[in-house]
Amino acid sequence: MSNVRNDKPFTVAGRTFQSRLLVGTGKYKDMEETRLAIEASGAEIVTVAVRRTNLGQNPGEPNLLDVLPPDRYTILPNTAGCYDAIEAVRTCRLARELLDGHNLVKLEVLADQKTLFPNVIETLKAAETLVKDGFDVMVYTSDDPIIARQLAEIGCCAVMPLAGLIGTGLGICNPYNLQIILEESKVPVLVDAGVGTASDATIAMELGCEAVLMNSAIAHAQQPVLMAEAMKHAILAGRMAYLAGRMPKKLYASASSPLDGLIK
Repeated sequence: MSNVRNDKPFTVAGRTFQSRLLVGTGKYKDMEETRLAIEASGAEIVTVAVRRTNLGQNPGEPNLLDVLPPDRYTILPNTAGCYDAIEAVRTCRLARELLDGHNLVKLEVLADQKTLFPNVIETLKAAETLVKDGFDVMVYTSDDPIIARQLAEIGCCAVMPLAGLIGTGLGICNPYNLQIILEESKVPVLVDAGVGTASDATIAMELGCEAVLMNSAIAHAQQPVLMAEAMKHAILAGRMAYLAGRMPKKLYASASSPLDGLIK
């Protein structure tokens, strides 16, 4: 994915990336579809559920790193499936061992299996421990601006508020809270969860998000590889529109051309 003119690259934890689209690796029908979709997305950062994916901890089983090599992609281990801080911290430490000291992680601590909404109390606990332990923590959180601020103050390198519940595809449900988080945040803000189609990703970028992370929107599309490419273009379009600055909204029409000098 090429740079947008006059734009700075996406930077997180001191590393820069050309693509502002981060993608998950679950829910595809097989490893080959995973590989093809992620290639089509142009993503450089791919997130991996350590508790559900073989990264080498299960010898003899298919290893995701064989189709998504770490020398080509930045692997972002996540704590999907963790429901308390202790479990999440343990998972991050396992990921660091499996990936030879890799410190960049995506923290998510869930409240329940029905909503997959973040448990912000446990998330704050886990974030504090992981930051002290030397991890670079990108953190999934609610769209509460106060919690987002606290996570940044703890030392998380990026905050990732949900746009809608994980896997629902409902789109940007509360753009106003996101706008407050974006205005206040001193670290990158990424939308994580809720994106259903390309226009949702574009809206997130138009609001000013640094990037968007998604999985289900691509993996559950009827044609995942085609949707992955659509998302690549949606992220670019949204970023360009944000940088360009939209026209003001008006209640009534105004002529596109000046009225002075009309032939009568």
